[in-house]
Amino acid sequence: MDLVAQAKKNAGHRAADMVKDGIIVGLGTGSTVFFAMERLGERIKTEGLSILGVPTSHQTAMRAEEYGIPLTTLSLHPVLDIAIDGADQVTPSKQMIKGRGAAHLREKIVADAAKQFVVVIDSAKEVPVLDAAVPIEILPFAYGSVCKKLVELGGEPVMRNGVKKDGPVISDNGNYIFDCAFGKVDDPALLESAINSIPGVLENGVFAKMTEKTIVIVGKSA
Repeated sequence: MDLVAQAKKNAGHRAADMVKDGIIVGLGTGSTVFFAMERLGERIKTEGLSILGVPTSHQTAMRAEEYGIPLTTLSLHPVLDIAIDGADQVTPSKQMIKGRGAAHLREKIVADAAKQFVVVIDSAKEVPVLDAAVPIEILPFAYGSVCKKLVELGGEPVMRNGVKKDGPVISDNGNYIFDCAFGKVDDPALLESAINSIPGVLENGVFAKMTEKTIVIVGKSA
């Protein structure tokens, strides 16, 4: 295992060890979260840990099944005890950009429903200022008008295309994903609200309004 993977595993396992018996856990999408799920599966088998998970993507649901983590829904459990997720960039003030896995709409819903939001990253994801392209989930019908508005906001929207398929990436919700560069983001909360105010935008990957309940775990490679 390389050093980055070891750091991700360290962070994921530390988050999983925070999970208490009998609680409802939001399960994010991505490699670092999957290490947390791996550890949760181990605890279920060895400790008899009893939890229910709410997955943020089809991929996470399949991985949970593989690890033996029983699942539930937000309809049955609209308030979660904890949500564990990764991030693409995180500032010292715990504002972040997420969405490289195109699951940020469901991830933000799950994080909002959770009493505590635990974000697991390796040290490369720590930045002084957010400057990554912002993933945006857009209703296909509206992508032309939305992109025009994003340009007016100072962004450079680019449709995300599939790697092992031709054409655009389609989210689990059936929508397009655009990555929109804004350069350095001086006011993440303002940008988050401005993007979401555009009709046709379902959600964007700036997470700037959950800092009070957010805990960031930075994994180490040793």
